Amino acid sequence: MRQIFLLILLFIVGQWLVKALRRHDAQASQRTGAGANGAGGASGAKGPNGAARGPNAPQAQPQLAEPMIRCAECGVHAPKSDSVVVAGQPFCSAAHAQRHGARPSGRDAR
Repeated sequence: MRQIFLLILLFIVGQWLVKALRRHDAQASQRTGAGANGAGGASGAKGPNGAARGPNAPQAQPQLAEPMIRCAECGVHAPKSDSVVVAGQPFCSAAHAQRHGARPSGRDAR
């Protein structure tokens, strides 16, 4: 019975340690800007452009991922910058836009 309690206690302590380490890593990566430097920046450190980087220095805005569109012809998702928009419908390539435009629609499809 004593061994079961010991195992349960070890499991709880292990879970607590894992959560504490994850929390510490998250705080460290947030402090250093996603862990790029590996070391926690000192208040007198210089940034990549030579400007002083301190605790009150403005943070660089994170870049957002590029929006994706779904091709009206094949359904493949492609970056919005690489897509072709014809008649308000997005396509992954010009070939798919032409193929979709060449398709009969409405009464012609019968």
